[in-house]
Amino acid sequence: MNLTTYIARRLALMVLVVFGVLVITFIVSHVIPADPVLAILGGNAPAEKVDALRRELGLDKPLHQQFVAYIWGAVRGDLGRSLRTGRPVWQDIQQYFPATVELTFSAIFLAIILGIPLGVVSAIRRNQVQDHTTRVFSIVGVSMPVFWTGLVLLLLFYYRLGWLPGPGRLDLAVLPPPNRTRLLIVDSLLAGDWVALRNAVAHLIMPAFVLGYVATATIARVTRSSMLDILHQDYIRTARSKGLVERVVILRHALRNALIPTVTVIGLVFGGLLEGSVLTETVFAWPGLGRYITTGYISLDYPAVMGGTLYIAVVFSLVNLIVDLTYAFLDPRIRL
Repeated sequence: MNLTTYIARRLALMVLVVFGVLVITFIVSHVIPADPVLAILGGNAPAEKVDALRRELGLDKPLHQQFVAYIWGAVRGDLGRSLRTGRPVWQDIQQYFPATVELTFSAIFLAIILGIPLGVVSAIRRNQVQDHTTRVFSIVGVSMPVFWTGLVLLLLFYYRLGWLPGPGRLDLAVLPPPNRTRLLIVDSLLAGDWVALRNAVAHLIMPAFVLGYVATATIARVTRSSMLDILHQDYIRTARSKGLVERVVILRHALRNALIPTVTVIGLVFGGLLEGSVLTETVFAWPGLGRYITTGYISLDYPAVMGGTLYIAVVFSLVNLIVDLTYAFLDPRIRL
């Protein structure tokens, strides 16, 4: 199968996945025993006003007509209008998603630069102190709830020690840089605003670590397991028997092959971080898409929930496609 055919097939499957997500999200959003119109107007609103708003929002139509109308709108790029903010959902996503992207990329960056070295060291120092330390770190990482880790770090580093700033993306006293990309760090660099840059990075440290801790532990465990398997292969013994330096054997011959399952995990973890950012954004008052969707659920803002979920599903599918294509680069023996 050539690359073009493979990508076309994956994109077709991605459409099915996104459609399935839409169906599930629509059903779940509409079986909740609550009325979004009453949530907007209040329980004592006149019946005429309730009926008028219900007709305006299209909620008086049968469910299958509402679903078809939503699908048709999504195909045309219209995700509806948020019941809470009153703006188009697509406009809200453009406002909130950059904060989630900044947080997610920071978290996955920390997870990669920490997880892979920890996994490699743990494998080559098997059953030694470094190995036991890494395994304890990994077990703690996958065991502790994200919200609990976030609250503990806030209590320790913000409230007690005062080493790091509290919730939010910037201190109230710091002016944000001119809005070009909606990514505070990038905008601060483009504007040369070093005060905003330092403050934005300081605000990012705790939520990025909390969000990336589980991913770090997972990557470290997978890398360790894969490295242990690779290090017992015949070609590794051959490389050592040729007199190659151990560093060359590890980095050039073992690590590259061991990274194949790690790349798979990174792709899955990245999608999980997009979804898992909901709790982290809530704990740290991070104005991202996860918090937007959570607020939408609480306020019965169905268009916001479905639009945000659809957007994350598309991004998650694209990330998985990129991961699969990366296989061929890491290991030419793999055919698409």
